[in-house]
Parts: sequence; C-alpha cells; structure tokens
Amino acid sequence: MLLDVLMIIVAMLGASEAQYGMTPASQLRQLALLVPFYVIAALAFNAYSLSALTSSRFSRHRAFASLLAAFAMLIFIAFFAKVSDQISRVSTGASFLACAIALILGRTAVQPLIRKMCGPTAQNVLILDDGGLPVRIPHAWHIDARQHRLVPNRNDPHMLDRLAMFMTNMDRVLVSCPPERQMEWAMVLKGANITGELIDETVVAMGVLGARRVDDTGSLVVSAGPLGMRGRAAKRAMDLAIAGPAVLFLTPLLLTVALLIYLEDRGPVFFKQQRQGRNNRLFWIYKFRSMRVAQLDSAGARSASKDDDRITRIGRLIRRTSIDELPQLLNVLRGDMSIVGPRPHALGSLAGTKRFWEVDPRYNQRHSLKPGLTGLAQVRGFRGATDTEADLSGRLQADLEYLDGWTIWRDVQIMFATFTVLVHDRAF
Repeated sequence: MLLDVLMIIVAMLGASEAQYGMTPASQLRQLALLVPFYVIAALAFNAYSLSALTSSRFSRHRAFASLLAAFAMLIFIAFFAKVSDQISRVSTGASFLACAIALILGRTAVQPLIRKMCGPTAQNVLILDDGGLPVRIPHAWHIDARQHRLVPNRNDPHMLDRLAMFMTNMDRVLVSCPPERQMEWAMVLKGANITGELIDETVVAMGVLGARRVDDTGSLVVSAGPLGMRGRAAKRAMDLAIAGPAVLFLTPLLLTVALLIYLEDRGPVFFKQQRQGRNNRLFWIYKFRSMRVAQLDSAGARSASKDDDRITRIGRLIRRTSIDELPQLLNVLRGDMSIVGPRPHALGSLAGTKRFWEVDPRYNQRHSLKPGLTGLAQVRGFRGATDTEADLSGRLQADLEYLDGWTIWRDVQIMFATFTVLVHDRAF
C-alpha cells in the first residue's frame, strides 16, 4: 500500500513538473483527494489480497482498476462541487497516464522480492502431523503433533494455549489425522484465527471439487461439468458454423467415396456403431464402411491392425487419410458429437485384455463433454490400436487435460493442428 501511494505521489508531482515546471495548488488538492480514493478503491478491488501478492497479472490489473476508479471519483466530486472547470483535461490525462505507468512498473518490480521473502504462496503454512496421511507442501512448516504431545483437547485450556503458540503468525494450518480425530481437530481449528483444513484421503480418491452446506445437510461436490452455458453455446455455434459448410463443400468427395465403396463389393456404404457420448448416453456413430461386410465388428472388440485382412482396398485408403470419419459431420449437425472433443471409442474396445473403463477409473470422465471428430489426443499422435494398457494411458491423459483446460481458442488450435495428422502411420 505504501509503495502504491508513493508511486502515485511521485508520478503526479513529476507530471506537474514536466507540464508546468512547478506543482500548482490545484494539483496538490487533487493529489490530497486522489490518494485516499485510491486506497479505498484498492481495498474494495482486492488489490492487496493474497492473489495480488502471488500473481503479477492480477496485481497489475487490480491496481489499474483501482486507479481508474479513484480518478472517476475525483472527477465525480469535482463535477458536483461545481469546480470541474478548474480541472485541466490535459493535466488530468497526463497524471492518470503517469500514475498508471508508475503503479504497473512498481508492482512488477516488487513482485520478485515478495516471492523471495514470502515464498510462491505468500502464506505461512503449518502442517500438523497427527498420524494421518503424509503431506508435503513446499515452504511449509512441519510439526509432529505426537512428538510434541499436542492433542485436540478442547477441555484443557493449557493445551489450547500450547496449540495457539504453534499456530501464531500462521495463515493456514493443515492437520493430518485419522478419521476418528477429525471432529476434535475441526472444533479446535474453528477457535483459531487461521484457515484450518483437515487432510482427507477421499478428497483425492473421489476427485472432490468442493463442499456445500444446505441447512443441516452437507455434500461433497464431485463434478461440475467442464463447460458453462456460455461455453456450451459457443462450442455449439462453432460446430454448426463449421460442419454445415463442410458438408456442402465436401459433397462431391463424399459421393465419390460412397460410389467407390459400393462398386468394390456392392455392400452398404455406411457403417454405424453404438458409442457412448455426453452424459454417458449411447448414440449411433456413422463412418464410411472400410471392412468387408461379412467381417464387420459391430462391438469393436478387435482393433484394426496393419495388414488387417478385413479391410477392403478402398477402405485402407480412406482409413489412412481419415476420410472414413467424414460422415461424422452428420453426427455433429445432429448434436451427438462436436468438432473437437474426446474421441468416442467402441463399447467393446480393449486395452490389452481389459475394457477401457477397467484400466483407469477416470475413463468415464471423458463423457462430460460431447465426443469429437478430433481431439487433443489425436493431434498428439495417440491413434491406432490399443494393444496394451499403456496405449490407452496417453490418450486418456490428453483427454482429461483437454477437459480441465477447455477454451474455445484451444478448440481452434486443435482443429488447425488436425490437418497435420490427417495422414498417420498408425491409421490402419
């Protein structure tokens, strides 16, 4: 706070000296009002919060917003006090610009010093080990509660005093203890002026996102969906904007491929198969048929391999170039699929000898989004047969990473990257 105030004072005085060669009395009056206005706005905009101490971008953004609000309040007061004619627009603009530059430079310069002095989290963290799961947090203090004979006894004022001594100057205290002692520790932490937390193995095991309390009932939030309403609307709009024109543009190619498939063995042009989509709902996926009719694998239990005798001549070409996937544009138009998303796998697919969902319990998390024509796993080269469990692990990790970091711009990047992997040596 003192640094911000100093930067504002120096910047305004410097701007006045540069413009007038002196500091007029009106500028000093503005400065006297601007400083408290800035401090009030900075406190309201969390310019001195923990996030501002640890994130340079957040810090600069909040400081700039606070300065803008302070100047707005200054002009507002001057207008209603009927002294706005005494405020020079050029001088005010120059002062604002000088203060903004000074604040941004000052905060940028001091950020590394704060990290060096306070650590990356700018918090004093204490871990109390009372026989629970081992916890390791960088730059945290560790205390063995059993070694120091610390127990969560609310009926012993002297014990509470000892615990308070260890918690002095701490911002955050984590207690790792067996489940039967969690209630006692929770009651003790509630009486301390710190952020108290209990380590619980179920949080990681179930992927808990948070907790909610409604009246006397509590719940653990284990899923929230990767996209909100705006995200879903933007993704759907992009799907329609791309899939519709693509179908029209590719119609000659689609008709040609369909004719070649039919002429080769007089069988059906399309192959449809049930896959699992968003919200675990089953849907029919469409592809150009690339295998002989008598050897079609409706369940998908056997992945295609190199020199697979089930694949037709035209089928080998369209699989190699990913043309066999183009009918899925119809799935996109119907709303079953998206242009970008986790690829839908056949229900009978195996990784080694196990079903995909048996290999990793996180597998079904992929179904929180619509499956896609292409995805992050595909552009990273995870394609082809899953002969071992390791073949699945890489693509699953990529899909989960996509879910966690979804943005519309990432979809655009993946779409452009897809053109570089349309022809792939693992596409049999």
